[in-house]
Amino acid sequence: MLSKPVPEQRTFGPELSVIDGIGATLTETRPLTVVLADDHAVVRAGLRSLLTSVDWISVVAETSADGALREAVLNRPDVLILGQWRQPESAAVIGELARSAPGVAVLVFSVAEDDESVFAAIRAGAGGYLRNAADRDDLLRAICAVSAGWVVLSPHIGSRLAAMLADPARHTRPFPELTAREFDVLTLVAAGLPNAAIAAELHLAPKTVSNYLSHIFTKLGVADRANAIVRARDAGLGTSY
Repeated sequence: MLSKPVPEQRTFGPELSVIDGIGATLTETRPLTVVLADDHAVVRAGLRSLLTSVDWISVVAETSADGALREAVLNRPDVLILGQWRQPESAAVIGELARSAPGVAVLVFSVAEDDESVFAAIRAGAGGYLRNAADRDDLLRAICAVSAGWVVLSPHIGSRLAAMLADPARHTRPFPELTAREFDVLTLVAAGLPNAAIAAELHLAPKTVSNYLSHIFTKLGVADRANAIVRARDAGLGTSY
């Protein structure tokens, strides 16, 4: 009777023998495949150089963020690395990917680390969320882990999530209909800052602040800045400035 061949065990190296303190044994007969999606060619080149230096990873495609879904469905990689988090577009990509190519794990590798972005990514189905300042070994651990079905977060992101789950009321901000950036603008408006000062504080153009305020007024159902300030201060915003 013929016996089934035993898959060759893939060696990840001593630094990856434990994933965030969890022992993991992964056996594969092929490299772990990755699609890179980032709008910045320099970032993609850096990631590609890093990943192709590892013999158990194969980068099968790279694309801008707009092409992430197409390339992931076409190539069916083990892991899609999303280099930006753009709400709601990125959440839609993850949701559609779960329907079209359910075996593909998603790792968000982004400069954004606000709670709204992180929680939206995890709710959408991302397997991990790392700030793009993470070092080489943390990135490799994350890729390895999400491919195996683990959920991976940067340590400080994980601690914030744990705190929120432990005491959700304490960590639920007012006006959940606002994006994180709109909330920041409203907080500064409530503190009495003019548009120019808000723009300087948040590193935005004054015109961008004006656009945010228009969205805020619409979402809060208020007619002007004065009414927005009243609503915000009633909710406790602006008192720490």
